[in-house]
Amino acid sequence: MATETTSTDEADGTDGTDGTDEPDETAVFERHRSVLTGVAYRMLGRFADAEDVVQEAWLRWSGEGRADVREPRAYLVRITTRLAIDRLRQAQSRREAYVGPWLPEPVVTDYGPAAPDTAERAVLADSVSLAVLVVLESLSPLERAVFVLREAFGFPFAEIAAVLDRSEAAVRQLAGRARRHVEERRPRYDVDPAERRDLTERFLAAAGGGDMEALIGLLAPDVRLVGDSGGKAKAPLRIIEGADKVARFFIAVAGDAARYERRIVEINGAVALLVLSDGKPDLVLQLEIADGTVRSVHIMRNPDKLGGVVSGRPAL
Repeated sequence: MATETTSTDEADGTDGTDGTDEPDETAVFERHRSVLTGVAYRMLGRFADAEDVVQEAWLRWSGEGRADVREPRAYLVRITTRLAIDRLRQAQSRREAYVGPWLPEPVVTDYGPAAPDTAERAVLADSVSLAVLVVLESLSPLERAVFVLREAFGFPFAEIAAVLDRSEAAVRQLAGRARRHVEERRPRYDVDPAERRDLTERFLAAAGGGDMEALIGLLAPDVRLVGDSGGKAKAPLRIIEGADKVARFFIAVAGDAARYERRIVEINGAVALLVLSDGKPDLVLQLEIADGTVRSVHIMRNPDKLGGVVSGRPAL
């Protein structure tokens, strides 16, 4: 799913200067911020952590001499990736003590004119999908870095090798192992956005109307419900499996949800339900669909992870 790119600055005649002989360090960094944020988010699965990493990359960029930096994008991606790897290694130990299931932080992905090419947008959306990010959690930090840089951003193997300070042969080996791992575990389906929205709305109508039979009819027999609250909100602390159990759960909680504001939005490249309480994000629900049925349901209720669904954040 890679789209080939290079680390050279965009061939638009700009060089990040402000009219003097020296480049404007802020303008150069801001020109590459979206790529750095996209790399860091896919590496870490949390927008807040990605922002912290990018901010640290900025501090290093602004505080170091750059006379010998010929390709700022490659240089900044290298800093960001290495910082993300360090943070990911720290996060993995913390997640062992996490209360309940862990899911990536959801973010709104409305690319607008930023990705006018349909194929490019599909690559971006796929690489940031909740299903893919969950699978990436099972990779080693180095495998995850190689997969993100190669598959999501199309970096050549030689440049990834320079980023990770590894040989190109080692990087190719990491890439092959990561790709096989992801392909074996990622959901194998491609759902039309209109079909996904229609099924999502039917799912919500059945749950809100207390129609147990209709709701079970939308669910795969082995459907899984994964809720992430971090122990800070009401959500299942264990994965619920089976159509009957999942349906009963939603019938039981639908009455409470009816009094909140609800919006259908695009989250991590696919349609999702956003529930707001007093104007603040309270819950994000997204369905994984295959063959016209719901295969899994992701619910995010951890308040620490709902900041990414507010407006004004960059497309990933």
